[in-house]
Amino acid sequence: MNPTVDIINNYFPKLTDIQKEQFAKLADLYTFWNSQINVISRKDIDSLYLHHVLHSLGIAKFVQELTPGTQILDVGTGGGFPGIPMAIMFPEVKFHLVDSIGKKIKVVREVAAGLGLQNVEADHIRAEQLDDKYDFVISRAVTRLGEFTPWIQNKFAKKDKNGIPNGILYLKGGDLTEEIKESKLKAELHPLSGYFKEDFFETKYLVYVPM
Repeated sequence: MNPTVDIINNYFPKLTDIQKEQFAKLADLYTFWNSQINVISRKDIDSLYLHHVLHSLGIAKFVQELTPGTQILDVGTGGGFPGIPMAIMFPEVKFHLVDSIGKKIKVVREVAAGLGLQNVEADHIRAEQLDDKYDFVISRAVTRLGEFTPWIQNKFAKKDKNGIPNGILYLKGGDLTEEIKESKLKAELHPLSGYFKEDFFETKYLVYVPM
C-alpha cells in the first residue's frame, strides 16, 4: 500500500489549508509531468509521498523553523526535490532550484506554477556558475560530500539569521562514516528514523555541515 498525502498531514499537523491543498496536488502534477519527462523512475512514482516528498521534508523536521527571507539553494534538484516540498512548507523562504539538465528544470517550473508557488526560482545552470549567496544549500544525494562541497563552498552568506548556523543540509543514505571522514568536513549526522517511523527511513540521514 503506497502512502497518500495523508502521510504528510500526519507528520505535519499544523499545515494550513493552502499547504494541504498544494501537497495534495503533487500527485497529479508529478504523474502528468513524469509521463512527459522522466524525473522519477516509473516504478517509484507510486511512492511519491514516501520516497520523495516526506524524504525531502526530513530537512524541515531538522530545522523546524526558518526566518522569513531566508535564501536556500537546492543543487541538483532533479524534478524538484527537496526544494518543492520545502517551498510549500516554508512559503516565506526563497528557494533557488538549479540543475544541469534543462528538461528537469522545465518540470520544476511547471510544478511550481501548477502549485502557485511564488517563492521558487528554477534555473538550468551549474551551482559553480552562480554568484549569489545563500543561508543554506540543500541537496539530495547528488554526489559524495567531498565532491559536492567545492561546488558551493563560496555560496554562503556570512551572517546567520536562523536558529542554526548557515550551512549544508544534505540528504543521503547508507553508511556515511567513510564519506564524511574523506570529506574532512565537520558534519553532523541526523538519522531520519528519529523523525519518521517507516522502514524506508532506517538507513536515511540528514547530514548538516555548518559553513
